[in-house]
Amino acid sequence: MKPLLAFVFSLFLATPVLAEIDIQQVETPLGFKAWLVEEPSIPFTSLQIRFRGGTSLDAPGKRGATNLMVGLLEEGAGELDARGFAEAREQLAASFDYDASADAVSVSARFLSENRDAAVELLRESLVNPRFDQDAIDRVREQVLSGIRSDAMDPDAIASATFDAMVFGDHPYGSDPQGTEQSVTALDRDDMIAAHDATMTRDRVYIAAAGDITPEELSALIDRLLGDLPETGPALPPDVAAETTAGTTVVPFDTPQSVAVFGHEGLAIDDPDFFAAYVMNTILGGGSFESRLMNEVREKRGLTYGVYSYLAGMDHAELLMGRVASANDRIAEAISVIRDEWAKMASEGVTEQELEQTKTYLTGAYPLRFDGNGTIARILVGMQMDGLPADYIASRNDRIEAVTQDDVKRVAARVLRPDALRFVVVGQPEGLEEPQVQ
Repeated sequence: MKPLLAFVFSLFLATPVLAEIDIQQVETPLGFKAWLVEEPSIPFTSLQIRFRGGTSLDAPGKRGATNLMVGLLEEGAGELDARGFAEAREQLAASFDYDASADAVSVSARFLSENRDAAVELLRESLVNPRFDQDAIDRVREQVLSGIRSDAMDPDAIASATFDAMVFGDHPYGSDPQGTEQSVTALDRDDMIAAHDATMTRDRVYIAAAGDITPEELSALIDRLLGDLPETGPALPPDVAAETTAGTTVVPFDTPQSVAVFGHEGLAIDDPDFFAAYVMNTILGGGSFESRLMNEVREKRGLTYGVYSYLAGMDHAELLMGRVASANDRIAEAISVIRDEWAKMASEGVTEQELEQTKTYLTGAYPLRFDGNGTIARILVGMQMDGLPADYIASRNDRIEAVTQDDVKRVAARVLRPDALRFVVVGQPEGLEEPQVQ
C-alpha cells in the first residue's frame, strides 16, 4: 500500500465516535437526493450508492445475469480494459466495490480529496460505460460457476437454498441470485447490457456520503456520476408472503455435523411493533452469549458452538430466521430445545431483568457503529432504503428505551409462531422425520 494511502486509512480507522451526526440533505439540479455528513478534518470521502431492485430484477430465463453483470463493472470501462482500469484505480489510491443482493445493486467508493475529480471520472465510466469484453465475461463467469459448484457442496448454502425455495417458490427470492450452471453458462454480452440498463437506473437510486466534501461539491459530483444512467427500469417484483408450517425438512448429506436453518414470517421495519420485536429477538437469540438460545443450547447442554436468530427484512417479504449446527446424533435435541424456547417466549415473554440488560446493551453498542466515514455513509444509505427519517440516529435509542415488558410479551405472542416454525436440516441427522420432497 502506498505510504499516503496507508496514512489516510489509519486516520479513517481511528476516527472517533461522533457525539452527534449532522446529516445534511442534498438535492442536485438533476433531481438526485443524497444525505451527507461533512467531515473536513480528514482529506477523504466515502460514497455509498444503492440501486433498488438487485438480482430480483433478473429477466425470465436469465437468472444470474445481474450478479454476473455487477462482477464485470470493474473489468474494464470506456477506453480502459480490465488491467488498465485496475491500474488507473491504483494510481489514484481509490477503492471501488460493487455488489449485488436480492434487493439492491450496491456501489461503494473511497477516494482522496486531491484525487476526487479523477476518481469520480473513473467510477463514472464503470457505471455508465462498462465494456463487458468477452474475455472478461468468460473469466468472471467461470468464477461465478465455481461459486455455484462450491455452494452445491456447502451444507449452509444447501440449507438456505432449500428453505428459500420452499417458502418463496417461483418468486425471485426462491432461487439462487447467482443463477444455475445452466443459466449462467447461457448468458451473453447482450444479457449484460440488458441487466445493466434494468438495474442501474436513476429512478431507484439512493446516495450517501461522509467525509471531506461540501454539499455543493457532492451535488455536482452526483450529477456528473449518475446523470447519464437510464431514467427508469422495469417494475419491481411483487410482495410475497412467507408461508411455512411447523416441521422439519431433511436434506441428506454426507457430513458428521448437521446444519439447520429455521424460521417463519417476520415483521417489517415500518411496523409499529418492530422495536419491541427487535428487543425480543435479541433476548431470544440475537447472537450474544447472553441470549436464551445460546444459554439453553450451548451453555447448558453443549449441543453447539453457536446458535442465533435474527429479523430478516427484505423489500418484498419479512422473515424471522435462525441457524444452528450440531453433531448428527445431537441435532434433534438442539431442535427440540429451540422449539421449546420459541414457545416459551411466545407464551411468557421476558423478565424485567432480561429487558433492562438488553436495552443497556443495545443503546450502549449503537454509538460504536459510527466509527468512520465508510460506516457512516453505509448507515445513512441503509436508512434511506428502509424509509427511516434523518433524525433516526438521534431517536433510535429512545425508541429502544421506550420498549416495556408488556410490549415484548404482546409482540412475542404476535410474532413468534411455534405452529409455523420450519427447520431445514442438511446432514445425516438421527431421530428426525424422514426426508421430505419439496
